[in-house]
Parts: sequence; C-alpha cells; structure tokens
Amino acid sequence: SVACGGGGGASNNPVAPGDPPPPPSQASANATYRVTFDATWSALTHPDGIPANPHFSPLVGATHAADTRFWEMGVTASDGIKAMAEEGKTTPLDAEIDAAIGQGTAESLLLGGGVPVSPDTVRIEFTTSLDHSHVTLVSMLAPSPDWFVGVSALPLLEDGDWAQLIEVELFAYDAGTDGGKNYTAANKPLVPREPIERAEGAPFVVDGELRAVGSFTFRRIG
Repeated sequence: SVACGGGGGASNNPVAPGDPPPPPSQASANATYRVTFDATWSALTHPDGIPANPHFSPLVGATHAADTRFWEMGVTASDGIKAMAEEGKTTPLDAEIDAAIGQGTAESLLLGGGVPVSPDTVRIEFTTSLDHSHVTLVSMLAPSPDWFVGVSALPLLEDGDWAQLIEVELFAYDAGTDGGKNYTAANKPLVPREPIERAEGAPFVVDGELRAVGSFTFRRIG
C-alpha cells in the first residue's frame, strides 16, 4: 500500500481549469526596441505664442531597474534634468546615468538626435535585459524656460513578456527650475526648485483642451 499512500504530491493535484496559470516566464533574456519620437508641436497645434523655431533637444535616457528613477512627477529635478529642460544639454544627466550604471541600477545610456524643426520625427534603437526592463527618455521643448517631454521608468515587460508595441502621448512637463511663463521668457531661476509637474496651463491648453506635443512609439524589433 506504499504506492497509494496519501503523499499529497503535485501529481495528485492537477491544476483545475478555473485556477490561474502559473506566472509566465516566456520572456527572452534581452529585447531590442526602436523608439520613434513623432514631434507634432507646431503653430497649428499650439498657436498661443509659438516661437519661430520650435524644436526638441537631443534625446537622452537610460534602460534601468524597476525601482530606479532619474525624474518623476512631484519630485524636484536633478541637476541633469535641470540642464536638459533649460538648455537641452545631455550633460550632466548622462553622468547621473553613468553613475547608476556603475552601481548596477541602470544598464545603458541612451543618446539620440533631436528634432531641428518641429513637426518631424527621430528614431533611436536600444537593447535591454530582464534586470533592466524599464526605460527613461527625455527631450527639451525648445525654446522654453524649463519645459520637456519624456517617460520615466516605463515598463517594457507586460504580463511576463516583452511588449511588442507601446505608444505614449507626450504632454509637456515643467521641470520646476525656472519661473518663466512663455516660450521665450527671460531666465527666472527658481530657488529652491519646485517639484516637476505636468504643464497644464497656457500655452499648452488650446480651446480648453490640454494638447499633446508629440508621441513615443516603442516597437520591439528583436
């Protein structure tokens, strides 16, 4: 009777049809993405005081661990985010990212082109891994006091596998480092810095509607 003793092993407890499946683990170790930045900001979309040369600064960002942040809503901007949002510089944000890479909390520094005249499109590609499955990417809206677009810690894994396609509408953010209220306002440094927030007033509200200035499309290509 040993063979039919009540061992309660897994073979005696098959998963019932109504039970949830075990956590999926089909994700490959790495994935490669192409990001398309479609800048739509123009005199047609945002006529309120639009500058003569609307453009976006070079893209800068990182692939990183889930709990790593280089910027987020409600938190004051780092020196790197300040320089990016006010002057379109990729430094010292690149150094902040390199420091995180050195600590193992980020994997890759992402650098891409800007948009010389908006509307236009720019693309970059990157490869990431399971331990660094989130992406942060930003660009300055220029000219502006301290306004920028981007994503912060966007997860690329969905339901245990790499997402095939993610589309993100881009609204302007205020970095909280300059108090200017229009595109070409004189420098008005904010000391101390204010928390980053979405810019939900003029010149981004048109006919009572907050309008996006572009989009990011993340498409898996490998």
